[in-house]
This record gives sequence, C-alpha cells and structure tokens, in this order.
Amino acid sequence: MKPIAAMTKDEACALRFVLMDIDDTLTQSGKLLASSYTALWQLREAGLKVIPVTGRSAGWCDLIAREWPVDGVVGENGALVFWEESNLRGKPVLKAEYHPQAVRNDHPVLARIKARAMEEAPCLRPAKDQFARLFDLALDFAEEDPVLPLETAERVKAIALEEGAAAKVSSIHVNVWMGLYDKLSMAERFLTRRFGWESGTGDREVFFAGDSPNDEPMFARFPLACGVANVLRYGGLIRKLPAFIASRECGGGFAEIAHTILERRKEFFQNQFIDT
Repeated sequence: MKPIAAMTKDEACALRFVLMDIDDTLTQSGKLLASSYTALWQLREAGLKVIPVTGRSAGWCDLIAREWPVDGVVGENGALVFWEESNLRGKPVLKAEYHPQAVRNDHPVLARIKARAMEEAPCLRPAKDQFARLFDLALDFAEEDPVLPLETAERVKAIALEEGAAAKVSSIHVNVWMGLYDKLSMAERFLTRRFGWESGTGDREVFFAGDSPNDEPMFARFPLACGVANVLRYGGLIRKLPAFIASRECGGGFAEIAHTILERRKEFFQNQFIDT
C-alpha cells in the first residue's frame, strides 16, 4: 500500500465519485467526527458524488440519505440503497432500491445461525440496531461491551457459511444474510443506474475508503481504494488490500484522505489556469 500522499493530481482530478464505509472509517469510538463530517461537505461542494457504503441498517440509511451531505447510501452490506430526488415542486423525496437477490431477515436459516452462534459464544448479542434491519442479521462482537476477540467473529462467520448464508466481518459486527450480493454489487448497480457510470472505462472515476474485511470487495475492485490506518489490524483477514493507506486511523484518516483529494484537485486546476 502506498501512502495516500502519493496520489497524483491526475488521479484526483479523474474522480467523480467518493465512496466510503462508515464505522471506524468516518467514525471513531462510535462517534462521527467533526473533521470527517466536514470532509463529506467539502467533497460534495467540490462537485464529487459522495456515497457511504455500509453494513448499517435500513433505519440508519433512511436518516443518512435525508440528513447527511450525500448523494445516496448503500446499506446492509449491499441489500439496499436510499437516495433523494426532487419532485416537481423541488421538495426532496426519498427513493429506495433493493437488491434483486435480497431476502428478508425472517428466513429460518438466519434464526438457526443466530442460535448456533450465541450458543458457542454466550457473550455475543444481536446488534442494537437489529430492529431497524430489513435483510440481514447483525451480531455484535465489538460495538458494545464486552468486546470479543476477532477469532469469535471469524467463528460466527464460519457458522453462517456452513449453514449456507453469506457473512462478512466488519470492525464491530458479523453481518449475515441470504442472497448473492455484497457492498460492491449494489454500489456498481447504483452508480450505473443513477449516474450512468461505466464499468471498465470508469473504474478510476471511483474512490473508496474503508477499514475492515467487509470492505475487501471494494478494495479489490477499485484501483484508487484507500484504507484508513486501522485497516492494518485486519491484515491477516484481507487478501486484497487497498492501493493506498492513510497515516491516521478512523475519521481522522478519512479527513486526511479528503484533504489530499481536494488539494490535488486544487493544484491541478491552478496549474491549468497558469498554463492557459
């Protein structure tokens, strides 16, 4: 991984979209930092499309799409995407799309996985936002106390796979679902259908920032992906690391990333003005 400071002016100026994870990428110790939230505003005001891509619940995504400076939010690890459009009176209206492979989280296999996982790890618990989820089961190993070892999360993931479900480990939860999709498949679908993005020719138009194993599909897909520094905690669990890494962790790392992108773009356009 190269330091994010190695990003070139040409790379920064080719960007149209900045995508990012939320937990431990925009946040730190569960809180959204002023610096990372300001960075979202600055990126959007610079003309970039800003799109969180998260394992968080549909309930969270409803709020984020309405109240944050974003152009959409992919949630529940790719099961859904929410965004706003203006109606004929100019009033913002919330829109939603669900992945065609998404299966509601009352599926009996998910109930069986939950029972097995909580029997093997008695301190494991459903995520506090489970009530606001439509498609996945989120099992908390590190958001609330007691914080359980990463090995516990990996065992829960293994149980889910044994039972025929999909599962990903984030920095705080093990997300389990039925259906063939992930963060990447819905992000690509949304970029294409909403903004006319073209896979292949537009790969370097997309920047992604993340921190944990459930971000690996995004790291592997986009050549300008970047980890905040805490991604190093999961080095043994991520086969395909991002091209870049920030020097700082969590939301401070995202603010560093955004500053670098905006500074490189500023340098490019200043040089263009001088040249003309």
